[in-house]
Amino acid sequence: MQSRSATGATEFGPRPGSRYLVLMRTTVVIPSRNEGDSVVQLAAAVIACCDEVIVVDGHSTDGSPERLKTLGVTVIEDGGKGKGDAIRRGLAAADGDMIVTMDADGSHDPADIRSLVAPIEAGEADLVIGCRMRGGSDEFAGTWTMFVRLWGNNFLTQVINTRFGTALTDTQNGFRAIRANAVSRLALTEDRHSIELEMVLRALKEGLRVFQVPAHEYARRSGESSLSVVRQTPTFLWCLLRNIW
Repeated sequence: MQSRSATGATEFGPRPGSRYLVLMRTTVVIPSRNEGDSVVQLAAAVIACCDEVIVVDGHSTDGSPERLKTLGVTVIEDGGKGKGDAIRRGLAAADGDMIVTMDADGSHDPADIRSLVAPIEAGEADLVIGCRMRGGSDEFAGTWTMFVRLWGNNFLTQVINTRFGTALTDTQNGFRAIRANAVSRLALTEDRHSIELEMVLRALKEGLRVFQVPAHEYARRSGESSLSVVRQTPTFLWCLLRNIW
C-alpha cells in the first residue's frame, strides 16, 4: 500500500491481509534501471500482493539487483534496448496466469493490483489498464513536458477509440494486467516505451477484451524518467501507423 508521510514523501508498506484470495496465480513484472531504494521498497511491498515478482534490470550499477535478490525477487537482465524489450522479456519469464506490469519509480500503488487483476479472474477481461483519467495523476500537471504527455495520451486514445469503437480514456499507462495466455497472440515487438501502445492496439485487433479501472499515478520518488517526449514521438506515431489497421 502506498501512503504519504508528513513531509509529503511516498512510503510503501504491505497491503492489509497480505495475499489476496484469488484462484489464479499473479506475476508482477517491473522493468528497472538504477532505481535504487525506489525499486527495492516497491518490490518489498509488491511481494505481499502477488505470487511472483520479476524485476527486469537494465544493467544497473547502483546495487539494486543484489538487494532485490535478498528479498527473494527474481532478477533477469534486459537486452539493453529499452523499456519494451524489458517488458517482453518479463512477460516471457512469468509463470503466473495473470501478469501485472508496473514502473519501478514508485508512481504505481501495489494496493491497486487487486483491482487490476479482478476483471481477468472474473472472466470479464483479457487486458486491464490502470486509468489515470479516473484515478488521477501527479504527473499530468505543472510543466510543458507533462502537458505534452497528457495531450499525446489523449490523442492516441482518441484515435484508438475511433478506429475500434471503444470508450477508453487512458491507453498509455504502464500499470496494467494481462491474461498470460493472451500474450503470445499479441506477438509484441516494440523495444521502447511504445510497448504499451502496441499492446492495446494488437489486443483490440485480436478481439481481446480491454477494460480499465481507476488507478492513481504518483510523482516518481527520485531521478528522472527515461521517456523523452520529443525523441520518442516518431516512435509512437510509427507504432500507431503500423498497428492501427
